[in-house]
Amino acid sequence: MTRTFAPSRRLFLLSAASATGATGLALPAWGRRALWPVVETSNGKLMGAKSGGMNSFKGIRYGAPTGGSNRFMPPQPVEKWSGVKEALAFSDAAPQMPNNRAFDYGDLIVFDRHPSGLGEDCLALNLWTPTLDKDAKKPVIVVLHGGGFYGGSGNSFGMDGDRMARFADSVVIAVNHRLGAFGFANLAELGGDDFAQSGAVGMLDIVAALDWIQENVAQFGGDPSRVMVYGQSGGGAKVSTLLAMPSAKGKMHAAGVMSGSMLTAGDPDAATKTAERLMAALDLEPGEIGKMQALPFTTILEAQAKLEAADRAKGEAPRSFGPVVDGTAIPRDPFSPDAPAVSKDVPMIISTALDERTYRMADFDLDEAGLLAYAEKRAGDEAEAAVALYKAEDPDASPHMLKARMDTDLSFRKSAFRQAELKAAQAADGGAPVWTYLWTWPSPAYGGRYGAVHGIDVGLSLNSVRGGLTGASAESQLMADRISSAWASFAATGDPNNERLPDWPAYTQDERATMIFDVDTRVENDPRADIRAFWQSL
Repeated sequence: MTRTFAPSRRLFLLSAASATGATGLALPAWGRRALWPVVETSNGKLMGAKSGGMNSFKGIRYGAPTGGSNRFMPPQPVEKWSGVKEALAFSDAAPQMPNNRAFDYGDLIVFDRHPSGLGEDCLALNLWTPTLDKDAKKPVIVVLHGGGFYGGSGNSFGMDGDRMARFADSVVIAVNHRLGAFGFANLAELGGDDFAQSGAVGMLDIVAALDWIQENVAQFGGDPSRVMVYGQSGGGAKVSTLLAMPSAKGKMHAAGVMSGSMLTAGDPDAATKTAERLMAALDLEPGEIGKMQALPFTTILEAQAKLEAADRAKGEAPRSFGPVVDGTAIPRDPFSPDAPAVSKDVPMIISTALDERTYRMADFDLDEAGLLAYAEKRAGDEAEAAVALYKAEDPDASPHMLKARMDTDLSFRKSAFRQAELKAAQAADGGAPVWTYLWTWPSPAYGGRYGAVHGIDVGLSLNSVRGGLTGASAESQLMADRISSAWASFAATGDPNNERLPDWPAYTQDERATMIFDVDTRVENDPRADIRAFWQSL
């Protein structure tokens, strides 16, 4: 007998003969129309949804809930199940301080929305695929969300992979993992061997997700030998770190770092002091980690917020917690003093946007005197020369934009340039190649006051123009098609070149070929070389 039912968010069991041929599963009439595809995974059967020809599976657990005794511990396996479990709704987003709509940029990127709420059942991924043919062997695109190591989620507005899966004819996967103190509190010196890897468990979560992909993605039409992992901002920092982790070796075959080049990870001694401050804020002694595991996650978040307040007061993203060099999970700094040998065979794309830092600078009416004052802080006696150099490059740019550009050159771009140089040196010694791009197409939001801001290329890289940062226009769709074609080709072949773009040579230390993504998309060798040389000379 076949039973009808209304979809719920929980496991459902059906005992009659399967309409899809799977023993023990009976789907009602609407299920037989392939609206609710079922896939067998290593842990049990999952039911997703099909819409417009695209299959989606949301909230696929790759690790057990991380609360209680699992808090601060490496990810634990998922318990197998019988019957069919729904994969129709997002998992929890990792515990984090809620964002708000008080500043315009945050509103544009919809960073305040977590559709399923926050919680510790957050080790999950969301998957979109054009086919469930086990022999299809489609490229696999894994996107790691931004938000530093403190916020964001793979459930967020900008991580939706539906459009990219269609455009690239690929499997697209967005990953959730632990953040903040839950993912990176370094308790190794405070809690003993059981917590030896606590400063890296958020990264170990991502490795566990890659393990799940290796074991299961073929069931969803994907090719486990072609897995491209990329991310922007904090997502790029996570990719940078993965490239130095032995446990990630062989699980990603191409890597992309967008505006998030991370050269060094956390110092263990400094991270231990931060963990001690966290415990003090919780009125706990350094050894009372068991008590901390028993606290509500909201209590820990409140204590964490006190440590982050100083960063926010300086206009910076919270930096209290992040991956720690623990000698095992993360045995070395990601890209210091050189590119990690463990990922020598992984090709990379490394990028920045021209005006990244406008997102953190609200002084849109800055005048010439304010620009010079800022330059004096960064260039000292060479401040006037710095201002003249930037004005010569772009005479029509506002003082606010030039200030942001200077700050970008001394932060995001400095790290990206160093990472590209190190990867290129490794390539010259027989390693995989690296390509670089500079995004200069500006956001149309608020009359263009943000320029080519941090995050401008995130949605476009997933072939999506949905959202306020890019707007939906013929021009934004053109840029989406161009950048997403690069990522699609990179995932498929390990080379971003394709028919939508001009020839894009790999980056070398001699030529420094760089794709400029603008309406006039083109390649330039060593773009803005005079500005780079100026800052390097100080």
